[in-house]
Amino acid sequence: MIALYTILILTVLVLIITNLPVFGRLPRGLRLDKIHHLNNYRDGALQNESFTPMQPEGVSFFKVLKAFLFDKHPNKIPNKALKFTQPDLDGKPSSAAPEIIWFGHSSYLIKINDTRILVDPVFSKTPSPFSFIGSKAFPGTSFVKAKDFKNIDVLLITHDHYDHLDYESIKIVAPNVKEIVTSIGVGAHLERWGIESDKIKELCWTESAQVNANLKFTAVPARHFTGRKFKRNQTLWSAFVLQHQEWKLFLGGDSGYDTHFSKIGEEYGPFDLALLECGQYNAYWPHIHMFPEETVQAAIDLKAEVLMPVHWAKFSLAMHPWNEPINRVVKAAAEKNLKIATPQLGQTLILNSEMPVSKWWID
Repeated sequence: MIALYTILILTVLVLIITNLPVFGRLPRGLRLDKIHHLNNYRDGALQNESFTPMQPEGVSFFKVLKAFLFDKHPNKIPNKALKFTQPDLDGKPSSAAPEIIWFGHSSYLIKINDTRILVDPVFSKTPSPFSFIGSKAFPGTSFVKAKDFKNIDVLLITHDHYDHLDYESIKIVAPNVKEIVTSIGVGAHLERWGIESDKIKELCWTESAQVNANLKFTAVPARHFTGRKFKRNQTLWSAFVLQHQEWKLFLGGDSGYDTHFSKIGEEYGPFDLALLECGQYNAYWPHIHMFPEETVQAAIDLKAEVLMPVHWAKFSLAMHPWNEPINRVVKAAAEKNLKIATPQLGQTLILNSEMPVSKWWID
């Protein structure tokens, strides 16, 4: 009887905890009906274009968990605060070219003329539902706060993982944005957090949103997954093509390597700049994140003039040394004769004008 009561109490506690706002809400109603009618919805979940197991054959979840807990590299965390440049978040672009300010991991601000686009803002100390769980932000990466972002024209959310959709940051940033562009299903989380539905534009793959006369976003396939609780792939994961009258950027989000990059390059390329993930990889999950060498190949497939690697330099979400991704991607880019930009945290990149290439992480 005591065991039964214990199980009941634990069940109630789990239900209470997992119903907290930070977990968001699964799609329902018309939103869910639209998802159910997508070509890549099968067997109760959204699917990748290619078969994408979470682990390779013969590797169990418990083997991955054991490796993550015990196979730790001593250089997973920087031994000193990372260098940064204090950015001018509100200043107008100095030229007609796009400007990009990166804040670590996959958070960055894009300025194009008078339009300001904030991508995947994560300014909490940990990319998890609770501050006491998970990797802590590296020293030196908290040089901007969510409250610093005012008058954002477009908030772009690629997918609903905690290191891309941060509840605490969204609560502060979203009231000050004019428009939110995201993947289908993510709007359910946002509405749970009190964000007005009329400022949310959710896109399926190949759908577009025209945000003003000069700027359009198109959602395109990525090879990844989603979920904030236990049930995966109920919301979509996307990369985004940002098209301006004079410029074209690829905003990669999270993705494993696959043929979709070359397809996107053929249909939407060439790109002036591709922002692609290069970190948080491992042989235990080779299909959902790219190895740095694959990042370079993906940029080539996309027909990108320049690669800017992101998804590193803020959190340690894998077992590799913190600076291994950038060292490997720089080496691979040189071997492939691909231009690469490596701005310091907070430093402004001006497309085709100020394209930082210093190895600031080594100094």
